[in-house]
Amino acid sequence: MPPLVPDTMRVPNWPSRARERHAPSVALINVKYSPNLGDGLLSECLEAELASVLPALAIRVIDLAGRTEYDPGTRSRKSVLTLMHHSPRVVRHAIAQSVLGSKLHMHLRPHWRAALRGVDAVIVGGGNLLSDADLNFPLKLDAVMAEVRSLGLPAAVFGVGASDNWTLRGEALFRRAFGGPALFHASVREPRSAEIWRQRLSPAGIPPAQIVHDPGQLVSRHVARSRAPDRTGTYIGLGITHPIALKYHGGNTHVSAAAQAAWYSALVRAGSARGWRFVVFANGSPEDEAFLAELRPALAAAAGREQVTFAPRAATPADLARLISSFDLLMAHRLHANIAAFSYGIPQIGFAWDVKLETFLTQVGRRHCLCRVGADPIDSVVALAVQQLGEGVDASMHRTVLAEARAHVADLASALTTAVAPARCTDRIAQVALEVRA
Repeated sequence: MPPLVPDTMRVPNWPSRARERHAPSVALINVKYSPNLGDGLLSECLEAELASVLPALAIRVIDLAGRTEYDPGTRSRKSVLTLMHHSPRVVRHAIAQSVLGSKLHMHLRPHWRAALRGVDAVIVGGGNLLSDADLNFPLKLDAVMAEVRSLGLPAAVFGVGASDNWTLRGEALFRRAFGGPALFHASVREPRSAEIWRQRLSPAGIPPAQIVHDPGQLVSRHVARSRAPDRTGTYIGLGITHPIALKYHGGNTHVSAAAQAAWYSALVRAGSARGWRFVVFANGSPEDEAFLAELRPALAAAAGREQVTFAPRAATPADLARLISSFDLLMAHRLHANIAAFSYGIPQIGFAWDVKLETFLTQVGRRHCLCRVGADPIDSVVALAVQQLGEGVDASMHRTVLAEARAHVADLASALTTAVAPARCTDRIAQVALEVRA
């Protein structure tokens, strides 16, 4: 399946011809190539939308884990997440600083340094990057922004999420990462993140962040909806997330894996009795795929062979988007599955686990479409699904959100153009001077 953006925009080392024709170039810093394809989806949407506003723009992506392509990964992180979840914070931080510190010094910083050479500016975003899960993002962003400062590159932060889990050490690292020369643009994806930014970063003299929509909202502009015109029946997309990921990242989720499995089976059984067809999928993380495989026999038995299918792992964000676009209703934990559904105008029921999902649903007027896996009665969830299949997504809200999302990226493009103009003028003057002397 083709990606959202042309292959030439995905090459880690952008060819010199872009510089020769004086096209601006930018590095996006995020976790695009995470096995969780939602991270790639938002990155590719931002790339594609920037390219639509600035067609000559050369874009390269710097993945904070050093990845350079989509790879499903061969190992589940279940054992690692379990260990970290049950370890004291001081132990987790010691492990993170030892393991990650070595990787930063030996591999990541040299890789980033080489990738940053030749770009005109840097944009950090999007994704939930302002989160302190055992110092992972604080350490990485502090290190990569040190490389950005050493090259004197203008920098921006766009559409990121923030979690209110910063330790004092994490806060200090984030402040150092985004301190120094003023950012030419700073924005976060919802009011809660803006307040965390204000409380945590503003005291260090870092300007406040604007509020923008997540760039993943624009996926319907860049990936056509995939749906057979002669299809009959009601198709429910059921997104599966491993319970250990919910515990480690969500914090307040205490429903056992067994209880969640039983709840999913009951939901599929009740929906199948209404004639609904379930498509069970995951966003790509190895642990999610492993949990889906564990659930498969029970879900198949609950629905019957004709009423449930199990989607193969999507290879790219575009594949994931096409899959989600084929549903009549989505039920899922993962934020960007819910964002993609909204972009396509598909109603969703979000599975509560992290405040960022609740915040998103509130933003788009769908706070009432939130339920708790393993806790809420199946009858009430089915009733909500029936209601949403009938009502759909509010058309006015949908138009407004997508129009605003486009405008937000256009504003970023304008700020980028302004920020790189002085440096590009200086480069051009230096080039002319060399030509004159020659």
